Amino acid sequence: MTVHIRDAVAEDIDFLAAMLLEAVNWRQDQPPATLQSIMKNPDIWHYLSDWKRSSDFGFLAHEAESNPVGATWARFMSADDPGYGFVDEGIPELGMGVASPHRGQGVGRVLLEQTIRAAADRGLQGLSLSVEDENDRARALYVSNGFVIAGRVGKSDTMILTF
Repeated sequence: MTVHIRDAVAEDIDFLAAMLLEAVNWRQDQPPATLQSIMKNPDIWHYLSDWKRSSDFGFLAHEAESNPVGATWARFMSADDPGYGFVDEGIPELGMGVASPHRGQGVGRVLLEQTIRAAADRGLQGLSLSVEDENDRARALYVSNGFVIAGRVGKSDTMILTF
């Protein structure tokens, strides 16, 4: 699949929210969350609330000239309001979602690699994220791009890539 990447802008909030929902609903064996439920959950919605802050950055993936099929976003979190993958206030947390029909086709890899390049180009210290134990495909993608385990919270690993 040929994927075209562009910067995420403030007007992309609806699609980013849809991809956050995809990320939350990665498991097929659990009742799916709804957009309304994640928007009401501050532990989840703080990844996108008030998008796009000056330090936020992210990307959307498109097939040719079609609608977007995936996205990444990075946001700095505070120690007072950390995300699941928080390691330090100086390292943004990465979020990623790919529409289920497009998973396993390289979209996530292209998005992740673009986000890593952008973070390095910005002179950041690295990126962090959280991945659940059974999300083997996502974990393999992160490891193949240099992320290592930095900690553990519940049934998830906090991973970090440092530059």
